[in-house]
Amino acid sequence: MAHRDPPGIAAPHIPADDYRRAEATGQPIVIVVHTTDPAGRPLRHYLLPIIVAGAAAMGGWGLVAALCALLDAAAHTVTVIAQTAGPLGIGGITLKLTRPKGK
Repeated sequence: MAHRDPPGIAAPHIPADDYRRAEATGQPIVIVVHTTDPAGRPLRHYLLPIIVAGAAAMGGWGLVAALCALLDAAAHTVTVIAQTAGPLGIGGITLKLTRPKGK
């Protein structure tokens, strides 16, 4: 079975002869580790504006639904009042709010 380094190792392997030579002479050991920068922006940079826009859209649709329900209730209220009141007259002008049921 082949030996594999665990992911995210703390330090790369230093050859023994280089380590002993640096230990004997006091020279520092320079370790160069090449890493790659992540390409593009992470998903969380895009997620917050999408969530805010979605919440604003749902809030807008909620306002439209509430307005429709309010107008529907107002229309029913006006219809009930018109049916029970009959014709309204002010100063000799008569306004018939509903059509007669007989015709």
